[in-house]
Amino acid sequence: MKIAMIGTGYVGLVSGVCFSDFGHEVICVDKDPSKIDRLTRGEVPIYEPGLEDLIQKNTGAGRLTFTEDLAGAVASADAVFIAVGTPTRRGDGHADLTYVYAAAEEIANAIDGYTVIVTKSTVPVGTNRQVKQIIRKACPDAEFDVASNPEFLREGAAIDDFMRPDRVIVGVQNDRAAEVMEDVYRPLFLRDFPIVTTDLESAEMIKYAANAFLATKITFINEIAALCERVGADVKEVSRGIGLDGRIGNKFLHAGPGYGGSCFPKDTKALARIGQENAVPMQITETVIKVNDETKRRMFDKVMDICGDSVNGKTIAVLGVTFKPNTDDMRDAPSLTIVPALVGRGAKVRVVDPQGRREGEALLPGVHWSNDAYKAARNADAVVILTEWNEFRALDLKKLAKKMAHPVMADLRNVYSEKDAKQAGFVGYVSIGRSGFLPEA
Repeated sequence: MKIAMIGTGYVGLVSGVCFSDFGHEVICVDKDPSKIDRLTRGEVPIYEPGLEDLIQKNTGAGRLTFTEDLAGAVASADAVFIAVGTPTRRGDGHADLTYVYAAAEEIANAIDGYTVIVTKSTVPVGTNRQVKQIIRKACPDAEFDVASNPEFLREGAAIDDFMRPDRVIVGVQNDRAAEVMEDVYRPLFLRDFPIVTTDLESAEMIKYAANAFLATKITFINEIAALCERVGADVKEVSRGIGLDGRIGNKFLHAGPGYGGSCFPKDTKALARIGQENAVPMQITETVIKVNDETKRRMFDKVMDICGDSVNGKTIAVLGVTFKPNTDDMRDAPSLTIVPALVGRGAKVRVVDPQGRREGEALLPGVHWSNDAYKAARNADAVVILTEWNEFRALDLKKLAKKMAHPVMADLRNVYSEKDAKQAGFVGYVSIGRSGFLPEA
């Protein structure tokens, strides 16, 4: 099949590359000439494990190309995927559909023969019908159908998620469009991965409902962690105990400094707004958003506690600033709340992150970047673990403590334990939902 992928952001690029690895001829389109130039030269603008190798493999095989020419890409395509950004609209929390609708108008003028227009971007219920209206108005004689095909890619594991998905969601209006989508995903059909074919509205809602539910699990365990600290329980034991219940499951029950990234913050806000517009308030989701914001602020309080309620003039080593490991994504990361607050209170902040510097330099002004945790900790007054990169999971804590002026740690990912910290020579250690100890006054 011939596929045009409109947009080479995270979703568009990963999806286009993986479709080409299925054996399809894929043209990825973007209006940014510098991005297209870089991709054509084999340079990947995002960090995603395995993506660069897959691009080289499929461009070398002639199945994957990059272009600014949307009209040319669409004219030759059997399926056109819209994978442009839908950021949170300033002021009301709704998904901004400007780019989706603009893409639909351009596609309308380029369709040549029967084409399925597939929305890959995360969009509110009713968007695909609106896309259909836009295309029909712009080109009344066009032969096309629309489909909804939301993505469920985890940053850092996106290629595996695409190639071995829990499920593929396809929303269509007729059998003809369903058959095209079956051809698009034929390698997964043949290997019996679950393909859920449904209507447009259900497909659109599935995406928001899934992300809101996962965000709820994260926020629930973070709230339980706060209570554990007060009553003397261990949130890791609580998580394990409830996660073994098959009705609950153990995923997304790891206490931390709050969710971030490209999906959960944006999609929970959009779902809340959809509920408000339809007079069905999403009260649980609205509370999840509120509690998640409070969790990030509570993490700052933990750092203040370990530093004796003042960080003015103190050197703080922050390990990890991306919202999760194995990505360079900084969107809504807890670090964007915690680090600026430390700088604002007069702290000298040193940051270490394997991939976060490219975005982080602009987002975190006033910090010093380092490429080594032990260098960052030299003569530091505190170490804060914000992202659980593998290289921060197996630190030599004794070595780390000896390098510090005041060996205290705020472990906001529960990587270590109170026992580990004490044995290594730390005089203060706090984590989330578990026991710790503050430095003696």
